Amino acid sequence: MRVAVVGASGAVGQEFLQVLEQRRFPITELRLFGSERSAGKSASFAGRNINISKLSADAFKGIDFAFFSAGKTVSREYCPLAAKAGAVAIDNSSAFRMDPEVPLAVPEINGDQIARHQGIISVPNCTAIILCMAIWPLHRASRIARVVVSTYQAVSGAGARALTELHDQTVEVIRGRPAAPQILPHPIAFNLFSHNTAIGPDGYNEEETKVIQETRRIMSEPKLALTATCIRVPIPRAHSESINLTFEGSLSESAAREALAKAPGVQLVDDRVGNKFPMPADASGGDDVLVGRIRTDASQPAGKGLDLFACGDQLRKGAALNGVQIAEFLMKARK
Repeated sequence: MRVAVVGASGAVGQEFLQVLEQRRFPITELRLFGSERSAGKSASFAGRNINISKLSADAFKGIDFAFFSAGKTVSREYCPLAAKAGAVAIDNSSAFRMDPEVPLAVPEINGDQIARHQGIISVPNCTAIILCMAIWPLHRASRIARVVVSTYQAVSGAGARALTELHDQTVEVIRGRPAAPQILPHPIAFNLFSHNTAIGPDGYNEEETKVIQETRRIMSEPKLALTATCIRVPIPRAHSESINLTFEGSLSESAAREALAKAPGVQLVDDRVGNKFPMPADASGGDDVLVGRIRTDASQPAGKGLDLFACGDQLRKGAALNGVQIAEFLMKARK
């Protein structure tokens, strides 16, 4: 396969390269693209350095799969050009996620949507992917009527410079000096704050709105009652989510554990005796979404509600891994 990665020098672009190498994606040609600032630099892949070129309109000639992670402005301009050139554009931005003509795909959940693509496929918001991976197996076991999710989102979700800022601020605070935010709107070291996206007229920030809208679309449940509170926390990598569910029927703790234990891409971590549950430190760098802390919601009628906690690496399953899995799904379907 002839592959292009757009935004190759960014955090997700680098993760795309790692995932492609680790999963031994059958690459015969690899082209890397970036901004003017990145052009001329190189990135490592399979033991060799590959130059990053400036993106151009004719960059996708002969390409089979083009992975995009350079922001929605770039995606809106270049994904259609990639599709026109015959490539499948797999886009990690928000540019096409709510376009009804573009599949919003998580292969373990709605893989049947992938094949209907018209040249562009969207990777959902990372927080929505982690949420859906955790609740979809339960929804299949007993239909979910309502979801309340609170997220604790790692700094690397805001980009490599935000991650550097967390490190630098932590050092400064430990040395007794004040944290000086430059990338994020507030000090992040030893602090947390509402997700750094704009607040809409309804009081929800953009991240919360994405989680609500995209979860409904991924699960094909446009009327699912869902509310979200998204918080940025001083964790380098892997998002965490506290999830409260209400079922139309009922679902026991044991049935929930059984459904999650069998679900692809999910790892059940639910050790009450050892007080061991999902943690971002364990999810970081991994492919599975960790789910545990499963317990009956005592505030709801018996069997109607469950609480759980999930952690997932937002750069892998929340972005690059999901994108590569989409390409693998298409290759398998072609055989």
